Amino acid sequence: MREILLGYGLFAMFYVFTINSIYLTIMLFSFKRIFSIIKRKSYTDIEKLSDSKNVPPISILVPAYNEELTIEESLKSLLALNYPTYEVIVVNDGSSDDTINVLRKQFNLQYLPPSKKEGVIQTGNVKGIYYNPVYPNLYIIDKENGGKADSLNAGINHSNYPLISSIDADSLLEKDALIRIASMYMESPEETVGIGGNVRIANGCRIENGVVKNVRLPKKLLPMMQTVEYLRAFIGGRIGWSQMNGLIIVSGAFGVFRKDKIIEVGGYRGGYPGEDMNIIIKLHRHMLQNKLPYRIDFCPDAVCWTQAPDSFKILGSQRKRWGRGNLKNMIEEGIYMFMNPKYKIMGWLTLPYNILFETLSPFFKITGLLSIIGYTFLDMTGWSIIATFMLMNVLYGTLLGAGSLLLEEMAFNRYPRIRDFFKMLLYTFLMFFGYRQLGILWRFLGQIDFFRKNNTWGTMTRTSFNEDSKSA
Repeated sequence: MREILLGYGLFAMFYVFTINSIYLTIMLFSFKRIFSIIKRKSYTDIEKLSDSKNVPPISILVPAYNEELTIEESLKSLLALNYPTYEVIVVNDGSSDDTINVLRKQFNLQYLPPSKKEGVIQTGNVKGIYYNPVYPNLYIIDKENGGKADSLNAGINHSNYPLISSIDADSLLEKDALIRIASMYMESPEETVGIGGNVRIANGCRIENGVVKNVRLPKKLLPMMQTVEYLRAFIGGRIGWSQMNGLIIVSGAFGVFRKDKIIEVGGYRGGYPGEDMNIIIKLHRHMLQNKLPYRIDFCPDAVCWTQAPDSFKILGSQRKRWGRGNLKNMIEEGIYMFMNPKYKIMGWLTLPYNILFETLSPFFKITGLLSIIGYTFLDMTGWSIIATFMLMNVLYGTLLGAGSLLLEEMAFNRYPRIRDFFKMLLYTFLMFFGYRQLGILWRFLGQIDFFRKNNTWGTMTRTSFNEDSKSA
């Protein structure tokens, strides 16, 4: 029994070591691309593009459910973007709070009967549209509750422009975020079907009229952990995956897509979390099956600021939801592309990595830890070897986190104070002592919820951006 427990525990440790090694390879691709990103930033005249008639018009879709505390600041941010032609379509998804009345009062909106325009994607019942000519590019769709995917599909049906952008209602876009994505899109408009933006944590920042005026790190523990976690995922990971055209997700908080391609794959699929991953997998499959040249890219200098959960209950609900969504997407979508040469990078690398090292990761890590604990109790003489191996994994993971911070400093430097860099470096190390283990447990519990057919959205409580910045 001791030998079995030790063998399995060492396998789990080697498994984690392999994950980090693959991630290191992805990060090297990020370093390879970062120099072209810096070059593009220096040669792109954002102000000139903001006034250009050649920039494609875009419809910004904002699904909103119980967002009364953040929706006003979010819309102020969106209505102040530096972009030539765009519209903002807020879809109130049957909110039970005062979201719709907050919008009506702030923008003096008037009720209009539901449009007779035939929708190309089937959605839940639309009760009405609110509009004010004073804000000619703002529309509010009021519909029965049907979930985030259903709200996005309703927004697509009522949109007027060839590009759509999905934005979370608790997020704020920087003024030049959309024009930066547009500049990337315009480099290859025929091939680009989707571009993801960079999501950063707004907790601790000073917000005025929907604009991040002063970038500061969060002072609370959980948002600070998520800050370095997001940097590693977006800067260290997605830049590298996009270099290989192997992105498997564009964050639901901020992404831009060609509307015709979204419609061709049937729109967003509802009924469970993970609609942002689902739509990307479907786009990859559709383009590859039809042998069409395409790219799904990532624009790290197009920044969206979002609220991070600051309590264990809310963060746990979010991570369990992510775990359910990931598992369902792999079972229902990804498995058909797994190791299939027809799907190129997606079939040979992205999906195998996701299935083996993301979806199955909670199971192997938890059972591996339990086997090590069992072995330690049965044979206390092996603890030094185990401790050494675990320390190596912690240091390896910290090195990867430090690489992400270096990429951030080289290309973006959003946190200019030296002490901020060292604070993020410290939290990159500390997150291996409790935070990452909790994340693994929550994802595992989310997978159990999937098999129990528990598909509830979970706990989510918003905090006003102003209150958050004051408390910070």
